[in-house]
Amino acid sequence: MTTLEPSFGGAPPSGVRRPTRRVLIGHVPVGGGAPVCLQSMTSTPTRDIDATVAQIHRLAAAGCDVVRVAVPDPEDTAALPEILRQSPLPIVADVHFHYRRALEAVAAGVHKIRLNPGNISDRAQVNEVIRACRERGIPIRIGVNEGSVVERRDREVRAAEQIALAADRRGNLIALMVRKLEEYIRIFEAQDFHDVVLAAKSPDPVVVIEACRAISRRFDYPLHLGVTHAGPPETGRIRSIAALATLLAEGIGDTIRISYAADPEIEVRDGRELLCCLGLRARAEPELIACPTCGRIEVDLIPLVQKVRQKLADVRVPVKVAVMGCVVNGPGEAEGADVAVFAGRGRGVIYVQGRQVRTVDEPQMLDALHEEVVRLADRVQRGEATLSATAVNIRP
Repeated sequence: MTTLEPSFGGAPPSGVRRPTRRVLIGHVPVGGGAPVCLQSMTSTPTRDIDATVAQIHRLAAAGCDVVRVAVPDPEDTAALPEILRQSPLPIVADVHFHYRRALEAVAAGVHKIRLNPGNISDRAQVNEVIRACRERGIPIRIGVNEGSVVERRDREVRAAEQIALAADRRGNLIALMVRKLEEYIRIFEAQDFHDVVLAAKSPDPVVVIEACRAISRRFDYPLHLGVTHAGPPETGRIRSIAALATLLAEGIGDTIRISYAADPEIEVRDGRELLCCLGLRARAEPELIACPTCGRIEVDLIPLVQKVRQKLADVRVPVKVAVMGCVVNGPGEAEGADVAVFAGRGRGVIYVQGRQVRTVDEPQMLDALHEEVVRLADRVQRGEATLSATAVNIRP
């Protein structure tokens, strides 16, 4: 069995990613030092070709790299050829219980299969899927999930596993997930198939962190990160980021999906922002920072920040924009911003890369700030200016 012991323990040096094999999902490389791949999944019935393709295009526009579609029925795999023809993104077929759906998806030309070997009892069927994917050069993601890792068919084994979980849920769950994943990997390596991506998911961020750390220590396959059943964005983003940010900061993880009970475009936007914040993806749009509200602010800051965010949606240059509600901490907190406004007593002072350019009354702040951002962005695009790479001095 292929294993990997990293040369560093705990968190790696800043910017260092744990080495893994590389697989290709269509034209998108995963692992082997490639940029972290951002995934999502359609929420439409796959058999509804028009709705599915429309959602894939929206996900691509939001910054998604790879998209997964569910194929529970033959009608869904029958729709794949046309979806693949129209899709701007590589397609992953999500297969759980019916191995024939995997074979049909492979024949349709999908770029990757997501398979749960634990849900397919016949190993000959799993081997047939492996052979089909090997012939087409299609990678397979195999994983364990808290919701399905406990044995379902053998009652004695199931009872023993449940007793162990009752005694120490987190610790024994992590051990069970790693052991089951090792069993699955043996099936693939016995077939000399190594185009594999691994995953271990749970609603518990601590379980995800510890399980992925353990898997990363044992194997050199690329690792997909995610927190399953995370919930709505309001709470799910905290649950998801707690796990994913921890692992990514340690150099663990080659592809991610943030999962919400919501529009998948929100998943992509949050995932993209996470990768940008960690320096794992170049920002392609403005970065907005704003001071925390306090009793010193003398303008209606909260709605102003939201309006600025909406107003900047048409800018396609990563200008760093700061909106500060007072002149006490504002100058220091906004150092490094390309465009900043410091508001106080109904007025705002606008700076562009450390130089004061305008003072406007509160009703004009939004438009004035937007004008300066657009003006700087245009200059950057013409090659007449560069964005700030280091902090600039802004004096109140």
